[in-house]
Amino acid sequence: MSDEDETPVVKKARIFYGSLEEKEKERLSREGVSSAARDAVKAGIKAGNINISSGESMEMEEHVSERQAEVLAEFERRKRARQITVSTDDVEVKACLRALGEPITLFGEGPPERRERLRNKLSVVGPDALKRSKKEDEKAKRTQDDYQQTWYHEGPSSLKEARIWLAKYSLPRAVERLDAARAHKEIPESTRTIKQQELHKALRNVNNFCSQIGDDRPISHCQFSPNSKMLVTASWSGLCKLWSVPDCTLVRTLRGHNTNVGAISFHPQATLTLEESDVNMASCAADGSVKLWSLDSDEPIADIEGHSMRVARVAWHPSGRFLGTTCYDNSWRLWDLEVQEEILHQEGHSKGVHDLHFHPDGSLAGTGGLDGFARVWDLRTGRCIMFLEGHHKEIYSINFSPNGFHVATGSGDNTCKVWDLRHRRCMYTIPAHENLVSSVKFQPNDGHFLLTGAYDNIAKVWTHPGWSPLKTLAGHEGKVMGLDLSPDGQLIATCSFDRTFKLWMSE
Repeated sequence: MSDEDETPVVKKARIFYGSLEEKEKERLSREGVSSAARDAVKAGIKAGNINISSGESMEMEEHVSERQAEVLAEFERRKRARQITVSTDDVEVKACLRALGEPITLFGEGPPERRERLRNKLSVVGPDALKRSKKEDEKAKRTQDDYQQTWYHEGPSSLKEARIWLAKYSLPRAVERLDAARAHKEIPESTRTIKQQELHKALRNVNNFCSQIGDDRPISHCQFSPNSKMLVTASWSGLCKLWSVPDCTLVRTLRGHNTNVGAISFHPQATLTLEESDVNMASCAADGSVKLWSLDSDEPIADIEGHSMRVARVAWHPSGRFLGTTCYDNSWRLWDLEVQEEILHQEGHSKGVHDLHFHPDGSLAGTGGLDGFARVWDLRTGRCIMFLEGHHKEIYSINFSPNGFHVATGSGDNTCKVWDLRHRRCMYTIPAHENLVSSVKFQPNDGHFLLTGAYDNIAKVWTHPGWSPLKTLAGHEGKVMGLDLSPDGQLIATCSFDRTFKLWMSE
């Protein structure tokens, strides 16, 4: 074949558009198909053996793969990211990341990478996400501020009158206490040191003076009378008993409670200026009952009704006019015995309130709760002026020092903490015992030492200040559930789960 020969032409297949039926008719007419053949084709079409369309068409939709969609989305995201303006201040970038819920920094990440990460995040969630986040934070902050605002409600007129009376009562006593503190400070340092050394020497010589079986059930509480000549005990049997001291002879059995008695307390003027027929004592029990007692009768002279749950402690205000009770309904109450009504029902603890003690001036009240917190309340205004946070378990005892600015708390975490009201903080934590601290008590006159009792069957005496151990009072065979010091400073009383109470005296 020569080069001049033409290249053979490739026959291309024809593509027909439109109806096949029309094309088939043209072909048959062009090829001169006989009428018999045409009849045969029509019969096949009619029978359905030959499928011929009638000009119908189907549109084909473009299918884009998922990978292509992802690439397009990423392209659009990068395009949006380039248009977003991000601050060059690294602190502000971190704040924006935190507002978006992202970590403020990653391992090995520098400020440029952090800015790029913020830009990429904003390209996904949108530039308005920061504005929305700021608005939500402001709204949440406003809600929180509204929630934390002090809520007041109108109290009875008797409460207002009582608060005014308490202010007039407490201010002169505070002046007297401060004058006494100034006078004590003027005493030469050497004289004060000698007196303190003598006191410590006497405390080191404290020994068991008397031991008495007080009841058939555990003795939960004990307290000396204001004249230091009697001791009252409360028992789980429901009985309260009066004992003469120091000979520990039974004077009277007080019958009235039907269940465990939590505490019994002397009126501040009992055995001093009050008549024996007057209200000299108050007691409380696990069934919510609170009873008032005289010294000349075995039966209660009055009942205080209002509690529906266990009343753990009862305490007299220094004036003797008011009575405080703590309850396991997460509240404590103040009763005015002159007008014979409840004037204050104070909430604030998240669990039961176990112990209550009044400030020597009569201006404050301290409460300890099963929520592990203690609170100091100003009785003249109703405010909680100090929140004592630090114990890891329940607080079972609280006691103010006679100096007016120290308060001690005993807890289920086996420690005793001493708090300073002036600095509003815990000044010392005493690792006091090996078990639950059930009771703490300052020396009632000067507060020169602190007494603690616990469920490790012992009580301890601690110096104040310094908080070093002076003496361990061992002898009980069961948990020490309560203790007290006589107002004259001569005797220490402890009561126990072993059904006995013991008197301790310096030899």
